[in-house]
Amino acid sequence: MIDLLLSYLNNSSAITIFVLALLSVYLVTTFWIFIYRYLSISSLVDTEKKALEALISRDTLSISPLSSLSKCSKSQTHTKEILSACEISIIRESSVGVSWLSIISSTSPFVGLFGTVVGILESFAKFSSHSKVGFSIIAPAISEALVATAAGIFVAIFAYTFHQMLVRKIYELDTFLKAQSKILVSRG
Repeated sequence: MIDLLLSYLNNSSAITIFVLALLSVYLVTTFWIFIYRYLSISSLVDTEKKALEALISRDTLSISPLSSLSKCSKSQTHTKEILSACEISIIRESSVGVSWLSIISSTSPFVGLFGTVVGILESFAKFSSHSKVGFSIIAPAISEALVATAAGIFVAIFAYTFHQMLVRKIYELDTFLKAQSKILVSRG
């Protein structure tokens, strides 16, 4: 398998190698963002869920010290505006980096397609000096060029899936924050 990969890279052009290197960076970045953000957002969701349960279970007017809202709104008077501003700030901070997954998922197929087009053009340029070229010669060259598109789609699948998972976690976090805010505003 390694020999096949090395042979492919040895026969590839600089553009194809650049495209595959860029897609590799995209893939590593995708996994790094997902793992880092998923763990941090999951921790926030768990904390806010516990804080909401604590707020519901007792008749106190104060926010649980566990909640991110308690760090944001220090005053004892919890106005709707202050709590709303706190929610926005917490959601903004928790969603840092998530837009990069969207960018990667939308651009990586095009990067791969660019590599494929360049690979096919280079293959046709190689075959231009031959008087007769059959399908048995063209097919392997085109299939090698299609590797870049496959790599782009592969990266896009992970980036899009991870983006959707993080958006869902951020929605859960927002739901818990809004519920706490509504309870605090209603209690006065």
